[in-house]
Amino acid sequence: MIQTADTSTHPPKQMLSERVYFLLRGAIMRGEFTPGEALKPQELAKEHQVSLAVAREALVRAVGDGIADRLPNRGFAVPPLSDRRWQEIAEARRATEPVILRMAIERGDVDWEARVRAAHHRLARTPATVPEEGEHLSEAWSEAHRVFHRTLLDGCGNPFLLDTFDRMWTASELARRWSAHRTPDREFAAEHRRLEQAALARDPDAAAKVLAQHLTLTAASLTACAHDQTGSEA
Repeated sequence: MIQTADTSTHPPKQMLSERVYFLLRGAIMRGEFTPGEALKPQELAKEHQVSLAVAREALVRAVGDGIADRLPNRGFAVPPLSDRRWQEIAEARRATEPVILRMAIERGDVDWEARVRAAHHRLARTPATVPEEGEHLSEAWSEAHRVFHRTLLDGCGNPFLLDTFDRMWTASELARRWSAHRTPDREFAAEHRRLEQAALARDPDAAAKVLAQHLTLTAASLTACAHDQTGSEA
């Protein structure tokens, strides 16, 4: 009789890599690593009791998602706060998302309106922070935030534009969390309420303006954070 290997105590490499990736992603998003800090495969492997190959695979995935950099001859690191990429991503979002929102308002049906209302309700009722996760944005709020913005735009009915939004959102997630952490007094709830109201009022001009302002505030607060960090290092 041929005996099959027992994998219950030896999870596949891909499964291990995925687990390490999500643990690493959570740690970066919570600010356990500072901007520009080195991410060492050896330490990651030791901490999570996995092979060096698994740790590197998780880091490569983090690079692909924009929450880590791969530096020539220097390994991996958290992206620096002052990196120009954040402003470039913000510029790209301001140039595209208001246009997609206009299309969504023009094309969206009653079901889209209901989804927007439901997504905003969930976002408004989800605590931005929870004691277990400290003062950083909670994972539940961050996901509700993503779903709200995605739902606003999906009325456009164009999968290519929505895919562009998804990629830009992922690329900007780390910067957005840094920005929110350093500007705790920002009125996110009021901004999102105005955005929902303008969209459901079927006012494309007002909605596009509110969204552009919302994205601009995020970019501006991140720029201020970068300047603060540069000044503190001088």
